[in-house]
Amino acid sequence: MMAAYTAALRGHSVLLLEKNEKLGKKIYITGKGRCNLTNACDFPVFIENIVSNPRFMYSSGRAFGPGDMISLLEETGCPVVVERGCRAFPASGHASDVTKALERRLKEAGVRIELETEVLRILPLGPKGFSVTVLQKGNKRELPAESVIVCTGGLSYPSTGSTGDGYRFAKDAGLDIRPCSPALVPLTVEEDCSCLQGVSLKNVSIHISEASGGKTVYESEPGELLFTHFGLSGPLILTASSLITGGISAGKRYLLHIDLKPGLTPEKLDDRLLRDFQDRQNMQVENALGKLLIASLRPVIVQRAAIDPLKRVRDITKKERLRLAEIIKGLSFTISGTRGYSEAVITQGGVSTTEIDPKTMECKRCPGLYFAGEVLDVDAFTGGFNLQIAWSTGHAAGAGCG
Repeated sequence: MMAAYTAALRGHSVLLLEKNEKLGKKIYITGKGRCNLTNACDFPVFIENIVSNPRFMYSSGRAFGPGDMISLLEETGCPVVVERGCRAFPASGHASDVTKALERRLKEAGVRIELETEVLRILPLGPKGFSVTVLQKGNKRELPAESVIVCTGGLSYPSTGSTGDGYRFAKDAGLDIRPCSPALVPLTVEEDCSCLQGVSLKNVSIHISEASGGKTVYESEPGELLFTHFGLSGPLILTASSLITGGISAGKRYLLHIDLKPGLTPEKLDDRLLRDFQDRQNMQVENALGKLLIASLRPVIVQRAAIDPLKRVRDITKKERLRLAEIIKGLSFTISGTRGYSEAVITQGGVSTTEIDPKTMECKRCPGLYFAGEVLDVDAFTGGFNLQIAWSTGHAAGAGCG
């Protein structure tokens, strides 16, 4: 939509082909249906939050950044509010309002739209022009085009139409495709988490290291995570996943450690346990942890510390107490995989940025062919940054095509 609108503003006759029954289908599910449309941060912060190939976004990100997107929507009758972490949402709280605003812009710019029209092939015709094969209501036809912009997304949430079509078009053009993996995705673990299913933890931090060698991969600030029947999810986990899913796909194993009390040093935590235990000498150890940990965590911590749950506090040894503190500061799990593309917010990998002009998004090997959005090997953390990558690269492609 952004690419089509921008190209139309430049005076081009634009046809937008959408294989779904409506435009912006993935927008409807972003931000839990509210659409975290961008992040109202400064440009350096935007770049810092890009995981793969941040330098590629310098040109397009400066040409059309978060402020430009917010202004575009507000000028189209879609007020925007900025919330914690500079996350921007439509003031109505409805993702559909973002799509409606962009549809109004497309209509004003004279963009023609064909829904339920699937692109099957993009065939270059000599030095200039393309023949685009489409399937519409069971009928194939060929469409001529001077330029083609591919904005097909990646592989995440395939129910929204992201089924990797863009990678196929890129391969047909002889382009390098970087290995793909699901990112911003829940993680599965080897340990049984069923007893913790549904438990949400706030103000905890995580540390991820390679299982072989112990190299640290990620250390978080305090935040939130969620236990599920398969493993772990929540903001901390989704962010961390972007740094390890490529390794997981390549067969690497990782260990995840949860610090349940990041505000306490090991020494202060031991002092806290001593104080709590002094007043509860006759209690069983699980109950004595009542002021420090929520009920669902206590048996897990005690079990991990290899302490008899029926043991009284007065019988706890110093060694056992220190082991409790160690596990509270590092409740560990072995990461076994991810929940895959069906639950991944984005796809990591895609069309190599070395194949694309960062100013115009034009394919260097195939003039007139452009790629924008998630189909590119550019991805970011949560917070509106990935949608801004889509807006910025879409705008660059629309402005650059000719």
